[in-house]
Order: sequence, then C-alpha cells, then structure tokens
Amino acid sequence: MVNLVWSLVLTMVLAALISISFLLPIFNRTNTSVTANATVKEEGPYSRAEVAKHNTSTDLWIILKDKVYDVTSFVEEHPGGDAILNNAGADSTEGFFGPQHGTKVFEMLDDFYIGELIQYSP
Repeated sequence: MVNLVWSLVLTMVLAALISISFLLPIFNRTNTSVTANATVKEEGPYSRAEVAKHNTSTDLWIILKDKVYDVTSFVEEHPGGDAILNNAGADSTEGFFGPQHGTKVFEMLDDFYIGELIQYSP
C-alpha cells in the first residue's frame, strides 16, 4: 500500500514538473522578433535632417517628444498597418499620442530608442 502511494505521489510530481517545463517558455517569452533588428542604440543626438533620411518601410525612424526611435523592425508587426509610415522620418508625436495606442505601446518604446533630437537655439 505504501509503495502504491509513493508511486502515485512520484507520478504526480513528475507530471507537474513536465507541465511546468512546457509552460515556462510561455511565461518568459519576449517578443524578440520586434527588437532583434534594432542594431543602433543610443548613438545620437540626431538632427531633423538625419532623421528625415530614414523614411521608408525598410528604414524607418520617428521622433516622439524630441527623442528618436528606429522602428524599422516593427513596421511589419504594426497593428495599424501602413499608418506607421504617415510621419516616417519626421515628428510623429501628435499622431502617436492618441486613443489608438494602448499602454503596451509605451512599454515597448525603450526597445526602439536610439537617441535624442538635437535642439537648435536661435
């Protein structure tokens, strides 16, 4: 009887461990496809002219509140489709901060940050 109980306990523990090993990747998963292509990190500051050169779906930088972001790797995954290209290579602050973006997008911004925008004083 004792052997049967221990066999059942051992079976249940092993089943739980196996289940957990399959679930851990789900809980620890990060969206590496989005950030894997972002190779430039914080090399700025950048001028508006420099940002303007990056205005295509294969090379896309935007400005948000005087910070520069390389969002090239996110273009294909953007839930709004080509709307991400509306201000390609320019200031996207006004279009970005609206009801269309949930809180998750603000958490993702750091992954795309590459530097500050140069502020010219007259």
